[in-house]
Amino acid sequence: MNKLIKRKPRKKRIFGVCIVFALVFSILLGRLFYVMAINGSNYKTLAVQQQTKSITLAPSRGAIVDRNGFDLVLNINVYRVDVDLVVLNKYLVDNKIPQKQASEKLAKILNINISSVEKTLNTENSKGKLLQFVSLKRKVKQEVVTSINNLKYSGIIISNDIDRIYPNDNFLSQVIGHTNLNGSGVNGVEMSYNNELAGTPGMKVVQMDRSGNELPYNEALTVKPVNGNNLTLTVDERIQELAERVAKETLTANGAKSVSITIMNPNNGEVLGMANLPNYNLNEPYAQGKTNSQSEQTWKNKAVSDVFEPGSIFKVIMAAAALQNNSVTDDDRFINNGSIKIGNTTLYTDNREKYGVENFSDILKNSDNVAFIKLGQMVGKDNLYKFTKNAGFGAKTNIDLPGEGTGLIKDIKTITPLDLATMTYGQGVAVTQIQYMAAFNAVANGGTWITPHVMKDISHNENGKKVVDSQYDNFNKRTIMSSDKAAKLRTYLETVVKKGTAKGTYMAGYNIGGKTGTANEVNSVSGGYIQGKYVSSFAGMAPANNPKVSLIVTVEEPNSNSYYAALTAVPAAKKIFSELFTIMGINPDKVNTAVDKTSAKTN
Repeated sequence: MNKLIKRKPRKKRIFGVCIVFALVFSILLGRLFYVMAINGSNYKTLAVQQQTKSITLAPSRGAIVDRNGFDLVLNINVYRVDVDLVVLNKYLVDNKIPQKQASEKLAKILNINISSVEKTLNTENSKGKLLQFVSLKRKVKQEVVTSINNLKYSGIIISNDIDRIYPNDNFLSQVIGHTNLNGSGVNGVEMSYNNELAGTPGMKVVQMDRSGNELPYNEALTVKPVNGNNLTLTVDERIQELAERVAKETLTANGAKSVSITIMNPNNGEVLGMANLPNYNLNEPYAQGKTNSQSEQTWKNKAVSDVFEPGSIFKVIMAAAALQNNSVTDDDRFINNGSIKIGNTTLYTDNREKYGVENFSDILKNSDNVAFIKLGQMVGKDNLYKFTKNAGFGAKTNIDLPGEGTGLIKDIKTITPLDLATMTYGQGVAVTQIQYMAAFNAVANGGTWITPHVMKDISHNENGKKVVDSQYDNFNKRTIMSSDKAAKLRTYLETVVKKGTAKGTYMAGYNIGGKTGTANEVNSVSGGYIQGKYVSSFAGMAPANNPKVSLIVTVEEPNSNSYYAALTAVPAAKKIFSELFTIMGINPDKVNTAVDKTSAKTN
């Protein structure tokens, strides 16, 4: 008998299969849920990243204007050229265009080095893979964009950009400064006020097709840029034009290496004009025919950065120290036979002239070195050191310009009797022009030291109107001498202009006070003096009884046959004063003082 074979019912088999499929389906469904519901946002982000690009929207850099609103810089709309390397390289391969050929065409249109283009087109990330988006060049003009578009290369992205131009080329160059290709300030106020001027970039996210072209993107994210604030300078463009014109004339007339002129309001520390020659073209900071290093030397603001021995203009500081310390009176007399011995060293007056008996006013008028040595002994090194330090020598003024020098005053412990003697007439002392002016202004304004500055205010435009956000307030005022003693010293400085070494500055009807100074140029390497090379200066103020303006003219390495300040810096100062009074509305006195006919000294 055949055994009966037991078979499972068909329904049970189908049921089992269904169970298996149900389990598999459940697993797949769970995985799908995880992918879509739990980790879906991450995958969505990755997908979007593969087809979108973030484009930086450049802010408009803040304006820079003079104290009267005269535009010193302009912003113009230009373009930037970026590249989607993945798209571009695929296009080049698909169209059998060698990358070198493409690089050559792009380099020619963009006026950049071929090797630079090739390097950019092969930029890799840390893992050795091509970056997707790179920048090829910023701040290009419309004609360049047109030429790029004519290539019809896929993957090249054109977007808006902003360029910074300087309509007056060299005007006020070392004060304004310039920006680099990224729009950041390199020197001048473009650098020191970069944070205020720069603004904040915006961003636009765009969708790209496979060719790298921008498409409508419904979920595009756009963050508008925040434009930079505007900077108003204390400088008056009329005064600046005058300073630069006279500086150029003085440079040429004296065959000088450089000329620096600073004009200030002594009562609040404002710089009204600051000219340095040679200067440079802000639109072409790297001059043709010069190395980068040579070009960068012209960017230096010599009035702020360069130190020099002041020579006899330092006698103003010496006289101030003597008055403030009650070391001298009008009754004191100085006897000068042409020389004085300090230790084993004999020091002389200029041209070894014997002045005989002089009072305090006389020794300033005559710029008498021997008498000032005696005055220094009366003051003492302790009092002189204390006064000069309080007057800001040997330290930065903290003017709001980059690259400021510190100058040099010897430590009190190292000052010998000979050092004290030479300090009294400005040797063995190193100052910057702006450092000297901060102290000189204290004499002019009645005894208060004030931080020099070029910023007047920071503002923004709102509905077409100027809204001031902040005004300069970092004055750091301190009293360095009493007002009555400052007033007395000003009368002595007026005598210097009427009858002394600065007589060439005299203008009938105007009370000008000032002092000349001529010093040997110091060798910055060896520390000694350079034979036959000098630095000549004049510092002045007007009206002497109540100064509204102060100035300094420094001529570096004038012709060796006529290097005295009376022959170089003084004529320049007179030209400036003669026009400055009109610009500033300073009227002459009703009573004109007759010109003293005695011959002027040339120290």
